[in-house]
This record gives sequence, C-alpha cells and structure tokens, in this order.
Amino acid sequence: MRLAVVVLLIWCGVALLAPWLVEAPNRVELAAMLAGPMSGAPLGTDDLGRPVHERLLVGARVSLLVGVGVVAFAASLGTLIGLGAGLLGGWVDRLVVRLIDLFLAFPVILLAIALAGLLGPGLDNLVIALAAVGWVGYARLARAQALTLVGREHVLAARALGCGSWRILWRHLLPLALAPLLVEATFGIAAAIVAEAGLSFLGLGIQPPDASWGSMLRDGVSYLLVAPHLVIAPGVALFAVTLAVNLVGDWLRDRLDVRTRARDVT
Repeated sequence: MRLAVVVLLIWCGVALLAPWLVEAPNRVELAAMLAGPMSGAPLGTDDLGRPVHERLLVGARVSLLVGVGVVAFAASLGTLIGLGAGLLGGWVDRLVVRLIDLFLAFPVILLAIALAGLLGPGLDNLVIALAAVGWVGYARLARAQALTLVGREHVLAARALGCGSWRILWRHLLPLALAPLLVEATFGIAAAIVAEAGLSFLGLGIQPPDASWGSMLRDGVSYLLVAPHLVIAPGVALFAVTLAVNLVGDWLRDRLDVRTRARDVT
C-alpha cells in the first residue's frame, strides 16, 4: 500500500511539474534516432530522436488531466442524476433506469470510440467523450444509495419540515452516499487512464507531436524488435499507475466499509 501511494505521489508530482522538468520533448534529432540510454536521454530516444523520458513526463501530465477531468465530470453528472432519480421516484426514476440500461447495453469503449470519432481528436474532446459514457456507473450506484436512504427517519423528517428536494439531496443524501462514490471514483481514474491510452493508441486521442502514453505505445510497436524501450517505458508507467490507483481504491473500500472494519476489530 505504501508503495502504491509513493507511485501516485511521484506520478502527480512529475505531472504537475512536467512543464518545468522537460526542455524540448518535441525536438527532432535524426542523428540520435532509436538510440539507447545515453547522457541527456536516460531512457533512450524514439524514431525521431526525441528523448523518451521527456515525452513520458508529458504523457504523465496528460493521463492525470484525463483521469481527474473525466472522473470530475462523470461523477458529478452521474451522482446528481442517480440521487435525483432515487429521491424523486416515479416517471423520473423509470426514465433514468431506462437510460442507464440503454447505455449499459453497449460496450463502453465502443461508445467512447464513436463519440471520440464524432467530436474529433484532442484532449478536450477526449475528456468529453469519456465523461459522456462514464457517468452511468456513478448514476446507478448513487440511485441505489438513494433508494436505501429515502425511507430513513432524517429524510422523512426533512420532508415533513418542508425541505425541498434539492436541500434533501445535498444535505441528507449526498453525505451518506459519498463513501461508495469516492471508492468508485478511484477506480474510475484508473479506467479513464487506460481508456485514454487505448483511444490514443487508435489515433483518436492526443495527436502528434504531443505525447501520451497510448500514442507512445502506438509509435513504439513498429520498432519493438530493434528498440523495445519505446514500448517498455510507457507500458511500465501505465501499468504502475493503474495498479497503484486500483490498490488505493481497494484500501479506501476496506477503510470506508463499516462491516469490514467491524470484522477487523472483532
């Protein structure tokens, strides 16, 4: 667990400091094409002589922006829709359930590919496409939490006192539903990072000359036998970050689960 936290801190640190840590990640040096580790390029260079470590740092920044941005938009939208559906009930709840079922009927990655293709490549469009298909899981979880809370005494008392639906949602439902949604958000960050890498690998995400881990993997596949470092570096970074995020999510789930904590105490 400590190692996972260290990996996440390093990832966030280099992502935030990337503009000051890199010098020229897009500068072409054909004389150093496909070179191995050397002075000035500890991870070697790519097919255009660009230092892999600098492009790796730029890719870390992209993955952080995508992961946080997608989860922020998707979690906010999905939580609002799910809690509202569970609180209001009736035709609103039925409509939300049908909409969720409609989205779940299609593979998420295919919907993301379709939206990314329609919106066009780029970081902003990539975040919009992933958030547009990622809200469903948060909505379903928030609705389930709301259905277990709307019948409790404090919610009934708030209704009896004349509190509006928005106040009940914000003051009485959201705080109690926040723990499982927070755990879902941590897993959502890992899923968004992998999805961004996949879309960039397919050419629907970050476009050249900008770097992302997915585009680095795509460019390095062609030189896998002669320059494996082009694939190993972004692959290890992607694996380490997603694994660390998932481990932190598991830890949060165990810490926030009352039944697990009670079992540990006994």
